[in-house]
Amino acid sequence: MIKANIHEIKAAFSKYLREVEKGERMIICRRNVPLAEIKPLPSRKGSRRPLGLAKGKFQVPPEFFEPLPHDVIVSFKGERE
Repeated sequence: MIKANIHEIKAAFSKYLREVEKGERMIICRRNVPLAEIKPLPSRKGSRRPLGLAKGKFQVPPEFFEPLPHDVIVSFKGERE
């Protein structure tokens, strides 16, 4: 575990982040008093998510492709009718 004061971390932030990426936990201190902890996120190992998982479970209705009503378009622009 790495323990460092704010000033040290500011001076070499990239170096400390590389250590966290390797799995190290880091305690951030102010005048040697612990304030916070930085720890690595769990890695996302595994295969990529396949495309088309919901194929056949949803169908876009024909109304989706129709033009929006005038009042909806006006509200998107932040205008009033």
